[in-house]
Amino acid sequence: MLRVVVLGAAAGGGVPQWNCGCPVCRKARSENQELQSTQASIAVSADGEHWYLVNASPDVRQQLIATPQLHPRAGQVRHSPIAGVILTNGEIDAVAGLLSMREGSPFTLYAHERVLAILRSNSIFNVLGENNVKRRPIEVDRAFEPALPDGSPSGMEILPFAVPGKGAWYLEGKAHPTGGDSAGDTLGLRILDKGSGKYFYFLAACARVTDDLKSRLAGAALVFFDGTVWRDDELIAAGLGTKTGQSMGHISMSGDQGAIASLAGLDIGRKVFLHINNSNPALLSGSEERKALEQAGWQIPADGMEITL
Repeated sequence: MLRVVVLGAAAGGGVPQWNCGCPVCRKARSENQELQSTQASIAVSADGEHWYLVNASPDVRQQLIATPQLHPRAGQVRHSPIAGVILTNGEIDAVAGLLSMREGSPFTLYAHERVLAILRSNSIFNVLGENNVKRRPIEVDRAFEPALPDGSPSGMEILPFAVPGKGAWYLEGKAHPTGGDSAGDTLGLRILDKGSGKYFYFLAACARVTDDLKSRLAGAALVFFDGTVWRDDELIAAGLGTKTGQSMGHISMSGDQGAIASLAGLDIGRKVFLHINNSNPALLSGSEERKALEQAGWQIPADGMEITL
């Protein structure tokens, strides 16, 4: 049985963002504190004892404290149930939390070679000594089974696949450490329980829905999908920035080419948005955007929500 815990559902900066006075952030600080959310990550387990994080957000310390499933085992001075971290991209939202996991508990880090190269090129990540944190490259369209701490199989099969996106923004205009094309910069994951055959999909970033992606997601019991913005020019219209969703590598929720319309009719059992920016009006319960989202069968999760498959 797969157990999934939403550690955080927000995009970079979280909700409220420390320097933002947009309507969502103002409400999250005052009368609607249920809007508060940390930056996007999930934890998944096939046995309820050993857990794997998908991305390590800058809020990972807060998330681990708030999640009893990820606490040290009672009676042990030092222990962590986290057996590994799987990275889907090299953005700060996905990797910065690794620096908060430097206290000596062993785990394995799984990432595409392009992301591992980014970590190697920045010496600050050397605090994760490879004696404790093994780095394992993963490949597009090649399934792997993450190992438990003793080397035995975890019971999960993870299939990484490329989705339309873009590389880390802090590398814009600079040479990537690996050179070459961008294959591997933005990954989706299919996570399968080998015992039951049940699986779900995780896509924290996606610039557009292709026919290939539709064929992958069709019939899935559960999909976590990029919900960064409601409309492509949202940040510009709100006076919060100068970039569109597309220019940042994120599809909008709404519109003829948006996620809601593009993924309609695929017989997906449960559709959950995450990586939701504080500018997104769909975060507000009772808003027209939220009503439209829910009528289309989508859900915005709360931090700590657990789903079993």
